[in-house]
Amino acid sequence: MAEPDRPGLQTTRETFTTSDGVRLSYLRRGEPGGRFSILLVPGWSLPASVWSGQIDALASSRTVFALDPRGQGESDVPDHGYDISTRARDLHEFAAAHAPVIVVGWSLAALETLQAIHLYGSAPFAGVVLVDSSVGEDPAPAPGTLFTDRLRVEREPALKDFMRAIFRIARPEAELRGLVDGALRLPLEASLSLFPATIPREHWREIVRALDRPLLYAVTPQFSEQAFNLRQHRRRTRVEVFHRAGHALFADEPDRFSRLLLHFARSLSQ
Repeated sequence: MAEPDRPGLQTTRETFTTSDGVRLSYLRRGEPGGRFSILLVPGWSLPASVWSGQIDALASSRTVFALDPRGQGESDVPDHGYDISTRARDLHEFAAAHAPVIVVGWSLAALETLQAIHLYGSAPFAGVVLVDSSVGEDPAPAPGTLFTDRLRVEREPALKDFMRAIFRIARPEAELRGLVDGALRLPLEASLSLFPATIPREHWREIVRALDRPLLYAVTPQFSEQAFNLRQHRRRTRVEVFHRAGHALFADEPDRFSRLLLHFARSLSQ
């Protein structure tokens, strides 16, 4: 039988207000412990709750935050700020308010993390975890224009297929429906503007190679060549490949991913 939650281990939903007045919602769980908290940031259109497996697993030894970026989850949906630099600023401000944190950025959030470091420096971050995202190394991923074109023509079916495709292990239909409904909160053009299509790939490569914080790069096979190429140029990069998982690798293999994060966090405390 599972032990009941201690008061400090209950998940609470709280808000953080950015410098331009946007209320960001986030989940918080755990008691102060260890030297660093962990900040989990979801990818494009996804809510903080996708990290539920990690929130539960990690909170017994440290505080865990899972952030809804602006326009996602239960955060505000303002009429502005849907570009990578603004969301990078949001991320930096949140991290600075709770520093030091180990930031875990998945997919688009990995690039937003790199942009935050590029614009504001790495001071709030004790370590960086990038999850299944292109970082500008070779080989370049296939263009995503077909997906964005489809979003313009048949947005809801495109989102349904997207939500199914990111998981290798099928999720309940009610859960997928909730993810689609959440994504639809954001106006179409705002959601499309989040993709940093005009930024050259070399931008991300320069940032990540110069990163002055411990780095863990967790990927599925689609980015494994990029990961190993990065490690050739940045020897201190730790690479983990999830061969049996989909894009949401932390949901498909939650135990392995949580153990990986705990090991990474402990290595920073030594």
